[in-house]
Amino acid sequence: MGLKAALSKPFAAFVVKGIDKWKKNAVKAQQDTLKQLVAAAKGTSFGKDHHFASIKTYADFKKHVPIRDYEELRPYIDRVVAGEKNVMWKGKPQYFAKTSGTTSGVKYIPISAASMPEQIKAARNALLTYVHETGNVRFIDGKMIFLQGSPVMSKKNGIHVGRLSGIVANLVPAYLQKNRLPSYQTNCIEDWEEKVDAIVDETINQDMTLISGIPPWVQMYFDRLTEKSGGKKIKDIFPNFELFVYGGVNYEPYRSKIEASIGRKIDSIETYPASEGFIAYQDSQQDKGLLLLANAGMFYEFIPTDEFYNDHPTRLSLGEVELDTNYALVLNTNAGLWGYVIGDTVKFVSKDPYKIMVTGRIKHFISAFGEHVIGEEVEHALLSVANEEGVGITEFTVAPQVSTPAGELPYHEWFVEFSNPPADMVSFSKKVDEALQKKNIYYFDLIEGKILQPLIIRSLQKDAFVSYMRTQGKLGGQNKVPRLANDRKIADDLSSFITRQRDDEEERGV
Repeated sequence: MGLKAALSKPFAAFVVKGIDKWKKNAVKAQQDTLKQLVAAAKGTSFGKDHHFASIKTYADFKKHVPIRDYEELRPYIDRVVAGEKNVMWKGKPQYFAKTSGTTSGVKYIPISAASMPEQIKAARNALLTYVHETGNVRFIDGKMIFLQGSPVMSKKNGIHVGRLSGIVANLVPAYLQKNRLPSYQTNCIEDWEEKVDAIVDETINQDMTLISGIPPWVQMYFDRLTEKSGGKKIKDIFPNFELFVYGGVNYEPYRSKIEASIGRKIDSIETYPASEGFIAYQDSQQDKGLLLLANAGMFYEFIPTDEFYNDHPTRLSLGEVELDTNYALVLNTNAGLWGYVIGDTVKFVSKDPYKIMVTGRIKHFISAFGEHVIGEEVEHALLSVANEEGVGITEFTVAPQVSTPAGELPYHEWFVEFSNPPADMVSFSKKVDEALQKKNIYYFDLIEGKILQPLIIRSLQKDAFVSYMRTQGKLGGQNKVPRLANDRKIADDLSSFITRQRDDEEERGV
């Protein structure tokens, strides 16, 4: 055992002791965080405009600070991007995390000198809580790979600009640098497929023990490794591979294929980082819930998703949430985001301590007829049936089809790339539809009431989603395929990848 591995256990015990203190008093930690944030920003332009000096309670805060998305906050953010000081937070940001939005084009998310250390600490603590629980430190002595965006940054009015993963790549602690792959030069390659090939060349003969990244792009890395090695499983290429760290998407749709690629089950840690802040991570291998970081410089608010589009939706603090209710997540941060709708939906699976699961995106749902089907529901419906029948799913997305021939009911159209397709697609589709009806009463009513016909699954060619993402210039990095859409843009683009068309009678036999 190396020195770093040996020291990690007592250090992990020390860190976890500190975490236990605030997680047992998470509501108070949030109350204190709100007071600290408001006090720190009361002299800023935003603080003056929103009467921060008079805010004493959360009720006061809600009265003076409305919820907003990026476009609504943009007048302030544009001033920050232009180089103005003391607009939303003290001084200027340390970085801008550059992201792309569907309606806002390029977005610049401020990261301050106060918020960046919280990102690094959360990533570190996710690993340390794993060490403390399992006692496994073997991965610390081996090589670690983080599949991420380019670390190359530009400058905008004196402030460094880059993708979040690229910014973090420049801030990896020195004690991890010797273990870390890929090389800086390889990490700077912009073309994702070229980059993956270069990473394969650099790592295939290394002792890889920890691999981290968004699951679909890790799967591409595994596929290329297997191809390069002449068909070997990942466990045979990297016999000491101990830990998979992931985030960005629900792992369950990818789990079976990734584990099949590895050749055995492996410990994993789910994380919930965002450009706006590191929100939660899985702190136990016995529990899939993510520990909400109540003491990380962010004050959270929660809006019941069925109220989100109301003129005056209910806004709740941590102490007011209920279990198993979907909420839109709202952030107030020590980088100067206020009442900021991040776009994600979460539900609490525990309140002692407070743990969440990410259930989807507030704008990623299907409600062409008022059914309001969300990502969590379609994932459960598909995966519960697939797991029961031994069907492998590579990727999928769902869209409504309302432009049907005269006399034919509209339906939900599922575009699925199978790694191991069902033997009977009609039977499989029927079971998925029934599973979705059980998860969503509104969908059930629409099927029963003959407003919708049961869903139809389109089987796609191998690598259909990779090819689609390539055409969109979104291959690799932090990019993800939306599970749901209310329009046909993705669905129409994927139609060219359908493997075969069944005749109408068979197709609608569901």
